[in-house]
Amino acid sequence: MKSRLIFFTTLATISLSLTLLNAAEKATPVDFEQEVAPLLAQRCVSCHSPNIKKGELSLAGPEDLLANGFVVPGDPAGSYLLEVVSAAGDDRPAMPKLGDALTESEVTLLSRWIEQGAAWPDGFVIREASKADRSWWSLQPLADVHPPEVAAAPAAWRQNPIDRFVWAKLSAENLKPNAPADRRTLIRRATFDLTGLPPTAEEIDAFVADDSPTAYPQLIDRLLASPRYGERWGRHWLDVIRFGESRGFERNQIITNLWPFRDYVIRSINEDKPFDQFIREHLAGDVIAPNTPQVEVGSAFLVAGPYDDVGNQDPVQAAQIRANTIDEIIRSSSEAFLGLTVGCARCHDHKFDVISQRDYYSMYATFAGVKHGERTVATAEQRQERDRQLGDLKKQQADLTSQRDEIKNLAIARGETKKEHYAQLWSRPAISRQSTEEKFAPVQAKMVRLEVEGQERNPNSKSGYGIDEFEIWTAGENSQNIALSSAGATADGDSRRAGDFDGAYDAALTIDGKFGSRWLASGPQLTITLAEPQTVNRILFSSDRPGAAGSNGVANFVSEYRILVSVDGENWTEVANSHDRQPVNDAHRRKRLLAAELTDEDRARSQELETQLAAVNKTISQIPPLPVWWVGNHSAAPGPFHLFIGGSPQRPADEVTACSLSGLADSAPKYELPQDAAESERRLQLANWIVDPQNPLPQRVLANRIWQHHFGTGIVNTPNDFGYMGGRPSHPELLEWLAAELVKNDWRLKPLHRQIMLSQAYQQSSEHRAAASLVDGDSRLLWRFPPRRLSAEEVRDVILQISGKLNLDMGGPGFRLYQYLQDNVATYVPLDEHDASTYRRAVYHHNARAARIDLMTEFDSPDCAFSAPRRDETTTPLQALTMLNHDFTLDMAQFLAERLQAEAGDDPQKQVERAYQLCYGRSPTESETKSCVALATEHDLPALCRVLLNTSELIYLH
Repeated sequence: MKSRLIFFTTLATISLSLTLLNAAEKATPVDFEQEVAPLLAQRCVSCHSPNIKKGELSLAGPEDLLANGFVVPGDPAGSYLLEVVSAAGDDRPAMPKLGDALTESEVTLLSRWIEQGAAWPDGFVIREASKADRSWWSLQPLADVHPPEVAAAPAAWRQNPIDRFVWAKLSAENLKPNAPADRRTLIRRATFDLTGLPPTAEEIDAFVADDSPTAYPQLIDRLLASPRYGERWGRHWLDVIRFGESRGFERNQIITNLWPFRDYVIRSINEDKPFDQFIREHLAGDVIAPNTPQVEVGSAFLVAGPYDDVGNQDPVQAAQIRANTIDEIIRSSSEAFLGLTVGCARCHDHKFDVISQRDYYSMYATFAGVKHGERTVATAEQRQERDRQLGDLKKQQADLTSQRDEIKNLAIARGETKKEHYAQLWSRPAISRQSTEEKFAPVQAKMVRLEVEGQERNPNSKSGYGIDEFEIWTAGENSQNIALSSAGATADGDSRRAGDFDGAYDAALTIDGKFGSRWLASGPQLTITLAEPQTVNRILFSSDRPGAAGSNGVANFVSEYRILVSVDGENWTEVANSHDRQPVNDAHRRKRLLAAELTDEDRARSQELETQLAAVNKTISQIPPLPVWWVGNHSAAPGPFHLFIGGSPQRPADEVTACSLSGLADSAPKYELPQDAAESERRLQLANWIVDPQNPLPQRVLANRIWQHHFGTGIVNTPNDFGYMGGRPSHPELLEWLAAELVKNDWRLKPLHRQIMLSQAYQQSSEHRAAASLVDGDSRLLWRFPPRRLSAEEVRDVILQISGKLNLDMGGPGFRLYQYLQDNVATYVPLDEHDASTYRRAVYHHNARAARIDLMTEFDSPDCAFSAPRRDETTTPLQALTMLNHDFTLDMAQFLAERLQAEAGDDPQKQVERAYQLCYGRSPTESETKSCVALATEHDLPALCRVLLNTSELIYLH
């Protein structure tokens, strides 16, 4: 009995204590910013924010929350928020839709907050927390790291700091590196890496024979000094910055004057231009050095990507297209220079990285004045010299033009005073796109011709008009249209060429009995030939019979014409014309007045002035024009600039200014420009901020790119993304050290190349070891040198070099491996045959977007519509089929055979020996020689060459 009393007393004490604790907890003020805001940010705001308002409700601010009883301050029971987050029985609560239900303590916290009045601090906005914050590894200042001590490593692995980092990582996984590669392998590896071309057989022999300790460093220095280096590493950079020479999107018109930027990239890399300066020129070269073409062209980076030039007339769509264009520039810039996916913050704060939507629109403000297009790029001296040459000529041109126009204007003015007279002469209605009819006395005709003297949009042009149907009607009671192809009629007239669609605008469309498709004329005549002579008395023709085109230019019609008939095609009789019709518009009216009012004296004087003007114009045309390059144009774009809700320009929100990214505020300097900052200042300030020594991202990103192109994979295997969704560094300390070395060497790449390539890690063999691959299958830890297949450009270049046909001319407009056809849209048709003009290095190919180029496309040359920081490396049947059967390979096999005969004579064994030296940099084995001689004997030497060009050894590097 006593024990029971003690038990119930204890239970009552515990119950009272819990009651007192609950009461105390309820009485404790809720800290909104520290307790409620983090809960709403974590569990609610991802779906309920200003950008993503599920159920038209935002929980980022108090406005929606306090409306319609969702939260009733002081009344938890009357607040709908608690109802939707609380479970009823065994049912799951209605909210949140994603993730686990709120815990009992979280629901209690919300209840206490509401009961205490649901206070919300003024101006406080809740934002969804990103997965990473400012403590993310890539956002930290560069660490001052030192190579580890690796006393157990062989002496050769203790010399280069890179090797010490690699050895320490290998040791941690109980791995050992491979032995050094043989010298033949090493020179091929180094030469391909730095130049994209193989070493010659003579270079290989000399290197293999030279066992001095300076031979390999001297090889690296020679390769870095080669102009081929800039071509190879320039191609890497052009991949990153999505360099393409067509506009993309549905029209995809070719760009013929962007090649100076490609040459600038190659030249800058050959000169080892400090990369921080290179980046500044990409973003603001025109600001840094105006009127300095070789620097100004760097800013063509901004407009080297695709853009939509269709010209949508809907203001809403036009604004969206403009926003998309700036978005492309933001993404390209942030990924190339910072390794950050800033573009993901266009519609909302970045879900994974500490990049806010405000950050995105600060870059939007920075690039708001950039416009795609071409403009003159020249030095001040060039401009002044051209102005000097043109000075007197332009004055003469203006004076002569003024005198000529004065004669015309006086004649037209005289005509304007005779309106009633001309109204009587021009008594018939103007031509109509829907139906223009001419009636005349019955006449025998085998052929009927429309002779055009002017077209609707240009009274002085006799081409560029369209006709959908041209009808010829017989005289008599049962009149019939006999101008039909189905009745044996034919139509002849010069047509606009569609290129990829033969006959798309053919004259035959005028007699097919259908409306919609029309003949687009490139000349002044349309001639209809009837099946047999007929008596006719009426013509009916149109450019838009159904009236569907409205004022659209595609239905541009004739305005002035004559109609003639003939029986024999030699003697023609005019039966009708438009001369008594009302002019179709004011330009045509003025032309008629001019023709009617010019006196003989006026005509003589006008002809004299025209002759003098033609001579002046010819002299002007002979003065070389200033260069016009596709470098973009820059407008003031004064702002104010706004954040767009959901990324829509139709939903502007808070004002933003051009400023630094907030996520780097702890490691890089900050800047914020006023709304009225000049467009040029905005871009220059961004460029300076990116390459500021305190900004850790560009150095890391660039060092990683260099490492990637030597070892196949970067220390971070996502070279454009150093954020939460990107890869983690395989050697974080090494990446820090490489980035610091880059800055120490004034952002020059060549010293870093040399440091990497002199390492034992780079010089080791690629031999596969099964045990090691079980630990590190991709060789990210570098227990062996990772072998790779040659890139598409290397495959093509090496075939050209082996065959003796590679043209090493540098720079200038690119060659094309396609036929370019352009009408309303562009078409790129791959060439079946490649002539000598295409035998240049592939980096000089005119790379158009969405254009297949056979061999290079099959070997994973990327479409330049997007950044390609890392090439795919696929193996497909099409690669073998293209390499084996394309005319290019067949031609090169024939050229290689001719080279072998010239260099090795008619001895089959010597031919095979030379072929192996050229293709593989080695001598054939006895069995290889025997097999190759037999093949060449049975199927001829070009067949053997064709086989050698299709071997894996040719296109794989170890």
